[in-house]
Order: sequence, then structure tokens, then C-alpha cells
Amino acid sequence: MKRQYYIGISLFITIIILVLDQITKFIIASSMKVGDSFEVIPNFLNITSHRNDGAAWGILSGKMSFFFIITIIILVVLIVFYIKEAKNNLLMQIAISLLFAGALGNFIDRVLHGEVVDFVDTYIFGYNFPIFNVADSSLTIGVLLIIIALLTDMKKEE
Repeated sequence: MKRQYYIGISLFITIIILVLDQITKFIIASSMKVGDSFEVIPNFLNITSHRNDGAAWGILSGKMSFFFIITIIILVVLIVFYIKEAKNNLLMQIAISLLFAGALGNFIDRVLHGEVVDFVDTYIFGYNFPIFNVADSSLTIGVLLIIIALLTDMKKEE
């Protein structure tokens, strides 16, 4: 019989991402001034101390009450979706765990500091990509895994 939920794996992923996110943000915030930067891989990766009081790319900067409400709604929706829709689908449960951890990681920053600590500064094909953090990476990977899980499910139904 197939397991319906992989709670242990989901909790493990969520906790690891949250801890990694918060530790890296703490290290950056306590050891670097905003704007400080150092090169890790020439012409590709820098660690740059940055603060963001908005969403991706600084959209809706300063709208903290909006982010509080939206994030709480998103977290509740993810829990409900996990319970109702992700049965027997390990990939979907992992994706939701990544989304949950990423949203919660940035939410913690907004609640405690009024802004999110970003520090991963990449140059991809000559484009200076917006600075991000572990929580943002978790959100992005979670979305990609949901798309893969949905496409896989669609192929199974055919």
C-alpha cells in the first residue's frame, strides 16, 4: 500500500530550509554592511548585503501590512493544498514544503525586521540578476517542482 503523506520528509525539508535561510541571513546581516560585496566566482557570483522591504525586485516596497496578510493566506492555502491534493505524490509534497519554507523564511524577516535580507548576487549571461536569498531559491524550486508534478500527473491521466 502506498503512503498517503510523507510528513517526516516534508517537515525535514521545511526545517532545513528555514534554518539554512535564517542562519545565512543572520551571518550576512551581522557581518556585512548594506551594500558591502565580495566576489565568490568572477563574473558570476557575488555575496552582496542587500535589504528588500518589498516583494521580488522591490515591487510594492514598504507595503508590510499587505505582505503580512498575503503571506498568511498563502501559508494557509499551502497547508490545505498539502492535505487535500498532495496525497500519494511525494514530489508535490516536497514542492509544497519548499514553498512553505520559503514563504515562512521571508515572513519571519518581515515580522522581525520589517525587511528581507538578500545576499546572493548573480550575473547570468551578462545580466545582473536581482539579489536573492535561500528562501527565494526555495520558492523558485518549489514552483518548478509543482509544474513538473502537474505535468507528470497530466501524462499519467492520458
